[in-house]
Amino acid sequence: MAVVVGAGGVLGAAHVGIGYALEQRGFVPDMIIGTSVGALNGAIAAACPERAAPWLDHVWTQLHRCEVYPLGYRLFSRSSIFTDRGLRRLIAGAGLPSRIEQLPVPFTAVATDLDTGDPVLLDHGDLESALLASAAVPGMLPPVEREGRVLVDGGVTAYVPVLAALQAGAASVVVVPTGPESSPLRPTTTRRRASAIAARAGLVLLHHQIERDLDEVSKHIPTVVLPTGIEVWPAPWDFRQTQRLISTASRTAGRFLDGLRISGPGLYRVDEPSTTPASPGEASTSSLSGGSL
Repeated sequence: MAVVVGAGGVLGAAHVGIGYALEQRGFVPDMIIGTSVGALNGAIAAACPERAAPWLDHVWTQLHRCEVYPLGYRLFSRSSIFTDRGLRRLIAGAGLPSRIEQLPVPFTAVATDLDTGDPVLLDHGDLESALLASAAVPGMLPPVEREGRVLVDGGVTAYVPVLAALQAGAASVVVVPTGPESSPLRPTTTRRRASAIAARAGLVLLHHQIERDLDEVSKHIPTVVLPTGIEVWPAPWDFRQTQRLISTASRTAGRFLDGLRISGPGLYRVDEPSTTPASPGEASTSSLSGGSL
């Protein structure tokens, strides 16, 4: 079974909570495929698949915006607003091997070729450059030159890289998503401000990309999308809500996993977001599609 870890920036803290739920139930993946922050979290999970969640918890709860997104030496560089110094320090401190092939669990980081627009699957070679490329948000972090290509964030073409898992021969896939892009798209009143219009359009774009890819993969193999239970997501730069994201996702994903039954190819997930907040030690649930309790 493959674990697919989606993009989401600071929202990637929810990955840690889902990681707890999986590890507590003895789940060890056959392969891990990640995009952007999902590649960073996924590489650590591939390095220590049975005990990654506590380490990631410690890292995420200590993070601050200035450590991850330090401004460039001249405030704005030619290729990005922020430098990648923070990500380089984070990767170096993780104690990861230098090459992807040295990870105990087969791992792939997904990036995007800026020239051709194609997704690029980085499953061998230098690990640091693969992670930097996968997380290189266009305009925010510098692109990475690797093997003659200019690479940027994998979320541009594969926000949740389930197609890469199918291409790699996965017999089934567990999706670790983040953010409102991975939830049912709720109708809203369109606001007239340019920023609100752009944000809504971006949300719609990513949502349809994710749903298209999930629909295609679930026709062939069981595709389980783990819920986070998070109704209100923090701002992109707000690391102060990390513990809330971790604990909520852990409770909700655990409850879902305990009731999950797989019966062949299909999409297994919570149909609608919960309307009642989860209380300590408990998670809200709703009906499931593709499986039975």
